Amino acid sequence: MLTLTENASTVVKTLTDQSGGHDAGLRISQDAPDSPALHVIPSQAPMPGDQVVEEDGARVFLEENAAVTLDDKILDAQVDDAGGVQFTIATQGI
Repeated sequence: MLTLTENASTVVKTLTDQSGGHDAGLRISQDAPDSPALHVIPSQAPMPGDQVVEEDGARVFLEENAAVTLDDKILDAQVDDAGGVQFTIATQGI
């Protein structure tokens, strides 16, 4: 299952707190299993079929294709000086 670094948890909580809602989280989706692109957007709640990952108060909703792709991954996040967020994905155990 996808895990989040401490930085990622903090960034996800910050983003979802701005969008409001107790059940809010960050939703990651993928158009097709073989698509290299992942889409990340704040969401008020998970969509039907989403896998929910909760760590340190951060909630991430994984669409089915994304859940399979990210099953053995770690999500990290960094905020640049201009306030832009960049997510990175690494394989667990590295």
